[in-house]
Amino acid sequence: MTNTLSDWAGEFLREDRVGVLGTLNADGSPHLSTMWYLLADDGTVVMTTLSRNKKVKNLRRDPRISFCVGDRTRSVSLSGYVTISEDQAAVQQDLERLVERYVTDEGIRPGVVATWMRQSQVALHLKPERVTEFSVSPLR
Repeated sequence: MTNTLSDWAGEFLREDRVGVLGTLNADGSPHLSTMWYLLADDGTVVMTTLSRNKKVKNLRRDPRISFCVGDRTRSVSLSGYVTISEDQAAVQQDLERLVERYVTDEGIRPGVVATWMRQSQVALHLKPERVTEFSVSPLR
């Protein structure tokens, strides 16, 4: 376990995947959500979501976060503290980058962003404090 991503993990996280975000409910139980994400050049994981969602409520109360991306033989797990941005211009920029990553039809991307921005969004930024990498292959 470390606090930095290896080159292998960075490549893995930039592949076409979704991740699972974990937050803590008020009673201490886990709350899990599948999320679109992108890995910024500085190693920050960027996500956006509706500001009224349960995960945001949880993170406002307790900013600890876990995030895992995996397939059948490999995974990268990240944890630390999240920063929540409510600046709608900055959130829209993050959302546009996410939509560019996940929506393959360029023609509908502006409509997807516009639809999501009609409701209050937040951006979640995770700069990992702990990184755990797993692979069954020794030749990562």
